[in-house]
Amino acid sequence: MSYERSVKLEASFEEAVNAVRAALAEQGFGVLSEIDVQATLKAKLDQAIEPYLILGACNPPLAHRALEVDRSIGLLLPCNVVVRAEGDHVIVQAIDPGTMVTLTGLDALTPVADEAAQRLEAALDSLKRRG
Repeated sequence: MSYERSVKLEASFEEAVNAVRAALAEQGFGVLSEIDVQATLKAKLDQAIEPYLILGACNPPLAHRALEVDRSIGLLLPCNVVVRAEGDHVIVQAIDPGTMVTLTGLDALTPVADEAAQRLEAALDSLKRRG
C-alpha cells in the first residue's frame, strides 16, 4: 500500500514552497509546523543534503472530526507534506490520509480521511497545473 501522493515540479525550491503553501491554503489547510531537514542535519550532524522541508498541514475542521472519533489520532496529525529538491526538479509529497484508517482500524475515520485525501489531491493537482 502506498502511503503518499506526489507531484514533480519544474520550479525553484523557494517557488515550490510558496506554491505548496498557497495550494494548501486554498484547500483549508494551514501550516502548523515546519522542519528544515537540510538545515537541521547540517547543524546537528554536519551532513549536507538537498533542500528538504517538512510542512505540518492542518485543516482544523477535519482535525476536530478525527479527534472526536479517536483522541489518540493526534499521533498521526498534522498531515505531513514534504517539499524536496531532486536534481532539476522539486518533489512534493503528501501523506495519504487513508493511513489513519489503516493504522487505527477505525472505520469511523473513513469519511474524514476521504475528505482530507480529496483536499490534498486537489492541492497537488493545482500544483501540477502551475507547473
